[in-house]
Amino acid sequence: MTEWTVDHAAGVLLAAEQERTDRGPITDEWPGLDLATAYQVQRRLIDRKIAAGETIAGVKLGLTSRAKQRRMGIDSPLTAWLTDRMAVRPGEFLDLSTLIHPRVEPEIVFVLGQRLSGPGVTAARAMAAVSEVRAGLEIIDSRFADFRFTLPDVVADNASSARFVVSSEAHRPDGLALDLEACDLEIDGQVADSATGAAVQGHPAEALALAANSLGERGIDLEPGWIVLTGGLTDAVTLKPGMRIVARFTHLGSVVLQVSEG
Repeated sequence: MTEWTVDHAAGVLLAAEQERTDRGPITDEWPGLDLATAYQVQRRLIDRKIAAGETIAGVKLGLTSRAKQRRMGIDSPLTAWLTDRMAVRPGEFLDLSTLIHPRVEPEIVFVLGQRLSGPGVTAARAMAAVSEVRAGLEIIDSRFADFRFTLPDVVADNASSARFVVSSEAHRPDGLALDLEACDLEIDGQVADSATGAAVQGHPAEALALAANSLGERGIDLEPGWIVLTGGLTDAVTLKPGMRIVARFTHLGSVVLQVSEG
């Protein structure tokens, strides 16, 4: 019988990612996995990626919509890590063979100009640390079959992080009403979904503050230069070969993801 530990769980999830195979939830076999331990698994997984040559590019928030939080039985988002190898350049084709069952969602993206140290960070303080706002797309890819997981499972799995695209067009945050910033998610030229920045905790700055405070409780600062994906604005769309996805924002411009045919 498998003895589940932080190290073992991190190894299982990393192997699933590398081998592009999904599996059942860890909590089916390790029912004692709680949220605090799941964050330890997440950090161990990222430490292994860093040891293999990846570097931290920033953080992301997951479960930022109120509806998703209610379904998972929580009252605030979860946090996870981004690395440089997750980045897809605008215009670069995404090869689905490198992933398991990816989905895409549009995001408002912050680039930090100052360090943020929680707890105690307010939305106003969070926005004061932002140097740029950009349009983005996040590609999520759970290592669990059918995206079936509990909260500790998805936290341990680094919140289903896989890839992300950030637009080359940058905007100063001054004067942007990000809660009212509208986004159309277009799939092959057709609008599949629409939302505004209010879908993310009422305002993306609230999500950033929550990230700073959550990480601060674990002794981690948000560093200058880091990218922060503030959370999906719409439901995630399953990616298919040849698909062209555009997130078109009112003031932030557009960002495009093209999926390869093969």
